[in-house]
Amino acid sequence: MRIPEQVIEIKDFLIKNGFPNEIDTVVILGSGLGNFAESIIKPIKFSYNEIPHFPETSVQGHSGELLKGSVAGKTTIAFSGRFHHYEGHEFLKTVLPVHVASAFSAKKLIISNAAGAINTSFNVGDLMIIDDIFRFFHKINAIPSKQFSYDLYAVADEVRMIAAGSGLDIQRGSYLYMKGPNYETKAEIRAFRKLGADVVGMSTAPELLEASRLGLKAAAISLVTNMAAGVTKAKLDHSEVKEAAEKRKDDFARLVTEIIRQL
Repeated sequence: MRIPEQVIEIKDFLIKNGFPNEIDTVVILGSGLGNFAESIIKPIKFSYNEIPHFPETSVQGHSGELLKGSVAGKTTIAFSGRFHHYEGHEFLKTVLPVHVASAFSAKKLIISNAAGAINTSFNVGDLMIIDDIFRFFHKINAIPSKQFSYDLYAVADEVRMIAAGSGLDIQRGSYLYMKGPNYETKAEIRAFRKLGADVVGMSTAPELLEASRLGLKAAAISLVTNMAAGVTKAKLDHSEVKEAAEKRKDDFARLVTEIIRQL
């Protein structure tokens, strides 16, 4: 299936600078989750502004680096920072990491994000494997195609077993995508809960849809960094992201490492 010509130029640049022709795993690190980069053995690093056709990321908690190295004996690329639609990027640009994964014939894609909990049984600090997504009238497919094939539910089953085998208790549920950058209102959150959404965030869904279109096996993990508007009386603040990520960084790294090893 077709990917943009610019991605081939990106791949050529990276290969000339020490990347192999094929990669086992590509990881997209969401807000506050960049510490996973410390798990990468013998990394080669590039700032996004050094790579042709890469935009810069402007969101707090996204370092804006591409890393290549080894995790669990598997050759891995990690995007430490993503490109959000609310930053002004077209959807085609937001799915650039997925296109890079496809260009390098990646066997699997792991996507992570910071999210707000709609489900009142969730707690700040929970890790949740996504088994379905809400799009809410957003036309977010980056390149038109006739059909999407979803296998998130089956992948979620596999990840839950991997987590259990690693001694990690994780949630699973539905991710609701909103374009942002504003947080949702209390009324919206009440409606979303009735519709069955478990967490809400401003990324990930476009990447999952494009991965499905390209036939990439993808697992997506949300870190609950706050309770959504109206769930508690606390005021929403982006600084919560860093605090929650710091508390779960070791568990997150262990989970992603085992997914790379076993999925």
